[in-house]
Amino acid sequence: MGLILWIVIGIVAGYIAAKVTNSHHSLLTNLVVGLIGAFVGGYLAGMLGIRFAGPMIIDTTIVATLGAILVLFFYQKVLK
Repeated sequence: MGLILWIVIGIVAGYIAAKVTNSHHSLLTNLVVGLIGAFVGGYLAGMLGIRFAGPMIIDTTIVATLGAILVLFFYQKVLK
């Protein structure tokens, strides 16, 4: 995937995660959380042997969003 597509997916994942966890962040923070979430979600999905059969953009967005939700949850519960 191209860099621009990764940035867009990161922003979308971070935005959705912020809405799910009821946290309010800037666009840049959503991007960073989404990109970190993509790494966390991808790592966990690989460790659990989870494979998706749908289009790659949708799969990546789902994994990044779930990872971003975990990152925000960890941040809110443990670090604050």
